[in-house]
Amino acid sequence: MSSPFRRYGLGARWYDVLSGERAVYRAGRVAGIADMHLSDGDVVIDLGCGTGLNFPLLHDAVGASGAVIGIDLSTDMLDVARRRVRRHGWANVRLIAADASRLDASSLGSALGDGGADALITTYALSVMREGASAAFAGATGLLRPGATVCVVDMQPPTGRWRLFSPLARLACALGGADIAARPWRLLEAVAVPGSVRRQELRGGHIVAVTGSLPGSA
Repeated sequence: MSSPFRRYGLGARWYDVLSGERAVYRAGRVAGIADMHLSDGDVVIDLGCGTGLNFPLLHDAVGASGAVIGIDLSTDMLDVARRRVRRHGWANVRLIAADASRLDASSLGSALGDGGADALITTYALSVMREGASAAFAGATGLLRPGATVCVVDMQPPTGRWRLFSPLARLACALGGADIAARPWRLLEAVAVPGSVRRQELRGGHIVAVTGSLPGSA
């Protein structure tokens, strides 16, 4: 995972501008977070939070009584996220520098509290982690309470008439170190409660947002 993270470290300051966020990728964040149906007071983990582009949406969803825990390996990306948090005065957003493939409760210290988090979201991050994605997803879901909500937003090649834009999509993924063929939402589909999985495809199928619930207590 080291090469993509070095790249993100060097470009962290310009990531929000150069990543195609406004034109393309914000749509996946908006759709995914809306479909999670978060409530005031919820604790949500943002795995691979990067510069904190999910934070405004998550903060609005969980309110001042909730909490957002952003986890990322890149300290450069977290520096940008930290400035975003300070600028908005979000006292309930915690940032954790950790290797996502080695997550456990001790990685979060006191940030998690008792009982586990209520929800997990990961946007455009698991496809960058590549061979570490399965371990990262397993570690993150292990920090959740039974019945928690999980959302995976990531990329695939555009479909239908949007295939015309496939070269641009592949170039964007290559520049960011992402594997456009990874389809990491399958990790969620494999463990979610049958019937709880909801899937949205946006921007010509290039963006896929999958939401589901983990099994509850026995």
